Amino acid sequence: MRLVIQRVSRADVRIGDRLVGAIDRGLAILAGVHEDDTDADADALADKAFKLRIFADEAGKMNLAASDVGGRFLVVSQFTLYADTSRGRRPSFIHAAPAELGESLYRRFVDQLQRLGGEVETGEFGAEMVVRIENDGPVTIILESRAD
Repeated sequence: MRLVIQRVSRADVRIGDRLVGAIDRGLAILAGVHEDDTDADADALADKAFKLRIFADEAGKMNLAASDVGGRFLVVSQFTLYADTSRGRRPSFIHAAPAELGESLYRRFVDQLQRLGGEVETGEFGAEMVVRIENDGPVTIILESRAD
């Protein structure tokens, strides 16, 4: 599983004219699922993302997690995080999880964030979405469950 996590002052996701999910301060997480990922990968990355200390403390150091600052999570499924561009100019997505597995592990990741106490908004799995992210810092962190 691969996550692109951005600390945001606000973020939202729309499908057409419909607002699907929105947060103010918190983490926008783009989540890609690999064909070999398991429940354990989703659980471990949810735990790591929930506890990721990338918000400033009173001394200005990145020492606080989203939950410490009242931050929320916006999680959007993004299979293109497993694009393979090593050959040619057109990306291949052969290592992205098939839709059924991808959706299952995406939902498990979201559910685990909620079980940990996170307030979570989401996109819609498999939909064409417009995601607006106002990156704060900017701070962007990539987490992976495996070394590719």
